Amino acid sequence: MKPQRVAVIGVGLLGAGVGWNLSRLGVEVVFIDAGRPGEGVTNWSFSWVNASNKTVRKSYFDLNVAGMEAHRELARTIGPDSWWHPDGHLRWAADPAATGELLKTAELLTSWNYQVEICTGAEVRRRLEPALTLPDDSPVLFYPDEAWVHGRHLVSRLVSTAVTSGAEHRFGTTVRDIGIGADGGIRSVALSDGSRLDVNVVVNAAGPDAGDVAGLVSRHLPMRREPGIVTRISCARVPIRRAMHAPHIEIRPDGDASVVLHSREIDALIDAGEDPAELARLLHESARQVVPDLGRGRIAETRVVNRPIPADGFPSVGAVQSVPGYYEAVSHSGITLGPVIGRLLAREIINGERDELLADFHPERFGS
Repeated sequence: MKPQRVAVIGVGLLGAGVGWNLSRLGVEVVFIDAGRPGEGVTNWSFSWVNASNKTVRKSYFDLNVAGMEAHRELARTIGPDSWWHPDGHLRWAADPAATGELLKTAELLTSWNYQVEICTGAEVRRRLEPALTLPDDSPVLFYPDEAWVHGRHLVSRLVSTAVTSGAEHRFGTTVRDIGIGADGGIRSVALSDGSRLDVNVVVNAAGPDAGDVAGLVSRHLPMRREPGIVTRISCARVPIRRAMHAPHIEIRPDGDASVVLHSREIDALIDAGEDPAELARLLHESARQVVPDLGRGRIAETRVVNRPIPADGFPSVGAVQSVPGYYEAVSHSGITLGPVIGRLLAREIINGERDELLADFHPERFGS
């Protein structure tokens, strides 16, 4: 089915990537989002571009490596501006057993030709991050090809470029119904503002709400419920340059006057009913143990969001044959994968060509 008018539902980095690529190729695109582009989960992500944390399946690792290269290509195409920060990533652990697991992973990644350097804490402070507090002899993994991105800035750039090329947008409204024709194919989307748009392709990039959107075409897309909390710390001066996984805490810059904090350990307290303000305080305290200068910062924003993770943990990307014109672009790691999935899915929508990188991630593994 040739795309005539495509509704992209959900304008985080995945939706923006698909829509931008389609618009570049001359397809009529309508972006639809309940909020503003990039201000949902994309804006409340650790936003770490990597494949070092994606070793559970080689095909998933390969897709994330392609995602890293797609980011570099995108930076060359549209310019890095304020969104692209390719300064590498640091990771270390607090105890010998956890350190051994990190070194084992580094050995595997090296066998897959992925760049990793094993440093000491003293070397890291001298060469990379002088503001850190960590033991001189602690092994630290440095992944020089990894990066972080400012997701909201990137999404805004992609959407504005697509709109300049003729794309439309409907922000501040949700999809209430997807119209199906007599042939079983997509015909329209009805919005909560009362309007109805004639389209013949729908891209479900609705993140944590993707299961609800799938239900509008009588499809079951099982999603995990996995909430996470992210806190932004306002700083007069950001004391670090790159993303890092320290014991108990993840830290990255967020521009010139802010730092983002996250912790899987703190996430586990969300369902225990802890006050988000108290969780933010715990995140800040953990970060101060690693970067003492952050003690002079203040908690500026905190948000708990549900992550967009299909039930088996892997992306759901591509066409669902039982509903001609319906496609999914749903994934955890949407920051890393947004540019590559955007390019590959746009090609599939236009030409019907499915790239082998997506072979293991077809939506129909969950049924049609």
